[in-house]
Amino acid sequence: MTVFTHAHEFIKTIREVTEEGIGMINTEKTTEAMAAINRKTSHRPIAGIILGSGLGSVAEAIEDAVAIPYEEIPYWPRTTATGHAGRLVMGSLEGISVVAMQGRVHYYEGYSMDEVTFPVRIFGELGVRTLIATNASGGINLGYKPGDLVAIYDHINFMGINPLIGANNEHWGPRFPDMTYAYDRDYITLLENAAKEERIQLRKGVYIAFTGPSYETPAEIRMSRVLGADLVGMSTVPEVIAANHMGMRVAGISCVSNYAAGVTSEKLHHQEVLDGMARAANSMVRLIRAFLRGLAARDV
Repeated sequence: MTVFTHAHEFIKTIREVTEEGIGMINTEKTTEAMAAINRKTSHRPIAGIILGSGLGSVAEAIEDAVAIPYEEIPYWPRTTATGHAGRLVMGSLEGISVVAMQGRVHYYEGYSMDEVTFPVRIFGELGVRTLIATNASGGINLGYKPGDLVAIYDHINFMGINPLIGANNEHWGPRFPDMTYAYDRDYITLLENAAKEERIQLRKGVYIAFTGPSYETPAEIRMSRVLGADLVGMSTVPEVIAANHMGMRVAGISCVSNYAAGVTSEKLHHQEVLDGMARAANSMVRLIRAFLRGLAARDV
């Protein structure tokens, strides 16, 4: 244990840690990762898609696809969660150049927040300006049922940490980014139009993120409902914060895979999440494709 005999020693140590950044990503790491990706493909995506549990089939719809296993990209974190394939897929979807993460990593897997958001930083370096973040969630809102798709219009960060802690990289964004419209309001309208086009029921809701990996208790779900949350999960919020930091516009889509703890008397199981996502995958693919068509029509 370090013992500081003088206040100035403590302050000096804190300053040194802050200057290095708390888990701050070295720009050399992003440079190496970018070089590896560029050796595999010349695609220059303008839209990025993060695919949550059981949604890897969305990547299968990408045309002229180049798939790069995560282990072939330096410093790219490896996914350990079931239902996440672990590949970066680049190509075209509905006339838009896209890059899709076929599987994400989570804070609960033991990664730092910098590692969790590393893929978003690479998206930004690739030129992505639109981020579509998807996830599986538990339904807190009593009006939601498994299989429902929800456009996220706000979130509550209950993870106890923020990915921007540490020295700020001015190249990526400002020290204090605004989060008033973390989920782009125009994109929510585009999602609603896409849902009507595809005759898919789309709800709107607030997502709350816990660290996991244990599911929440019924008391925590009741608390979340009081706070105004409609959905609960263990992802998305860090990536959305990083995306906003880099000036990306974000569309968030959640699939209610199961009822949250205490909504029914049943215990929660991860297989239930995967089964729920598998049933909703077709609707999610159609919604994302219709959203991209709407985006393409605007010459984005």
